[in-house]
Parts: sequence; structure tokens; C-alpha cells
Amino acid sequence: MWAAAHAVDDLYQGLVPACVPYFVLDRGYSYVAASGLTLAAALGSSVPQPLVGLAVDRRPLRRLAAAGVALAGLGLGLSGLFSSYAAVWTLILLSGLGVAMFHPAAGKAAREAAGDSTTAMSIFAAGGSVGFFLAPVLATPVLVSMGVGATALFIPPALLTAVVLLRHRPPAAASAKAARAGTDRWNPFLVLTGVEIVRSVAFFGVLTFIELYWIRHLHSGRAVAGTALACFLIGGVAGTLLGGRIADRIGMVRTVQLGSALAVPALLALRVTPGPYAPLLLAVLAGIALNIPFAVLIKLGQDYLPTRPGTAAGVTLGLAVSIGGLIAPVLGLAAEAYGPQGVFAILCGVPVAALALGLFLSEPDSPEQDSPAQDSAEQDSF
Repeated sequence: MWAAAHAVDDLYQGLVPACVPYFVLDRGYSYVAASGLTLAAALGSSVPQPLVGLAVDRRPLRRLAAAGVALAGLGLGLSGLFSSYAAVWTLILLSGLGVAMFHPAAGKAAREAAGDSTTAMSIFAAGGSVGFFLAPVLATPVLVSMGVGATALFIPPALLTAVVLLRHRPPAAASAKAARAGTDRWNPFLVLTGVEIVRSVAFFGVLTFIELYWIRHLHSGRAVAGTALACFLIGGVAGTLLGGRIADRIGMVRTVQLGSALAVPALLALRVTPGPYAPLLLAVLAGIALNIPFAVLIKLGQDYLPTRPGTAAGVTLGLAVSIGGLIAPVLGLAAEAYGPQGVFAILCGVPVAALALGLFLSEPDSPEQDSPAQDSAEQDSF
């Protein structure tokens, strides 16, 4: 259930970049204005999520996930009906706020159900990747034929999911019983957050500009550009599921490092390959590489903060992921100056920073962990 709800919730995150080209083409928005819509979604979902996570760790808040997915759908769905840029920006901000309400509560509940299995947690995380994938698959034909005002057609799935979550929410006693014991390790968690921020910058950079890259640089039609985005997100689903299985075999930290290492050649090949069709396969490979660490980072973060699973999920699923969207206006300025191809040239080097940070991670049960006394001191310092 939580994987399906995650898919619906993240459908609305995926619809933002899927709709951006149509705001550019139908409303005449500049690259900077268009990337500002990604910024709005990121602000709404990033800033509140750690606070929501803290609240989830202290109180049951069993209706929060349902309210969040409903708000995410209503904000995005109504955005295409308004001509004012300020109104569109505000509605997308509210949609992001709905995402912020959903992720910590859902991430905590999913971890309680998954236990210590990274593969099981990857199924929950893959639900979000499926939502991102479905966004352009569903949005492209609708927006091509009906225009950006057709975003209203995407409101019903959010309301239906909210009703299902309200009817099947776990009792408060069950959530309290599932609380985990252990020592929170903040230093490696902060390093992990840095890795996720860098990964999300690359992911959202591709997500925001891949269709415009196909249209403006590779000279394809809108349908092929939508296919490119879908290919990237198909790779994201596959990479998320693959990362969980790899982590159960070789360890979580090595899996994070592997994904970061593979992302560099995948993005470079995507940037230098000509033509609208040959790079489609490379879009899939880039999606796989960038998403191999995704579910692993969620579980690893909760292992570093065993007594604060909601907070950990709020950061790894929310704040760190959404910061990638906060960088979108900077990439928009690069697109204004050098075109979408310039953005992709920049993105080729971004995963190097994630690989460098990944070298400072350690497995939660490894000998390199901090001593209990040091961990306690770390915890007290926060």
C-alpha cells in the first residue's frame, strides 16, 4: 500500500518537470521562469520536511500522509488553470508542501513494514520512481493534445489515494510499538545527506531540462522529447530496485559509491551522442546510475538515526532530494547563456562530488563506527 501511495504522491513531483516545457511553449515562460516552477516545488517540499519528520517521530499524525498526497494533487492539478505566473508558482509551492507532509510519515511506516531488508525498502522507494516515470507518460499525450490547462485531469488520483490511506491507517498503538532503539550517529548522517544532495542536483537537472535538450539541441518533436524523459525515469525505477538488491549483496556504502561512479560516464555519453533516437538508451542508463543509491540512502539514513526514522526520511526523501530543485534556477541561467546542452555538460561532472563524499561513509555495523561515547557526544551536540 505504501509503495502505491508513494507512486501517486511522487507522480505530482514528476508532473512539475513534465509540465515545465509546456509552460515554456504555451505560456512563453523564459528558461529562468520555468526553472522557477521547479524551485517552487522544491521550496515547498524541502524546507518543511525535516520539521515534519521531527513531528512524526514525536506524535502519530496518522492522517498526515493522506492530507499530504491530497494537497500535492490539488496544487499541481489547479496550476494549469491560472494565467498569472504568481498564482501558478504559489499552487506548485503548495503541491510541494503536500509532498513534504507525505514523505516523513510514509517513510517511517514503510521502514516499520520493511524491517532490515534493503530490497523491501527499495520497493517503497521504487514506488516514488514509478510515480516520476508515469508523470511524462501520462502528461505528454494529454498536454500535447489539450494544452497545459489539462493538469486538472490529474487531481482525482490524489483524492482517491487520500481516502484509501484514511481508511487503512495503522492504529496509534502499533506505531508506538514499532519505535526502534539505538544510538543516533549524526556525523555520518550529515555526510550521507551531502551525497543525496549532490545526487539530487544531477537527477533534477536532467529531469528539468531533458525534454528541452531533445527539442532545442537534438531538434526532435515534442513526442520524442517526452519519450526521452520517460526513458530516463524508466531507468530510475530499474536503478532503484537494482540498488536494493545490490546493497543486500555487497553492502549499502559500496552500492552508493557504485552508483556515483557509474553516473559520470552515463551522463557524458548522453551529452556527446548525436541524434534524437540513439541517446534514448543512454537516458535509460543515466537514470539507472543516478538511482542505484536512492533507496539505499533512505535505509542507510534511518540506520544512522535509528530513534528518528521520520526525521531521517524527511531529510533523505525530502530536504536533500528537493535541494536539487533549489539549484534549478542556477541551471536555468546556464541554459539561458549556453542552451540546454550547456546544462548537460555541467551535469556530467556533478556526480564526482557524490563519489568523493561517499568515501567517508561507513556501514552502520562496521568497526569504523564511532564509539558509543562519541556517538552520545554527537547526539548531545545536536
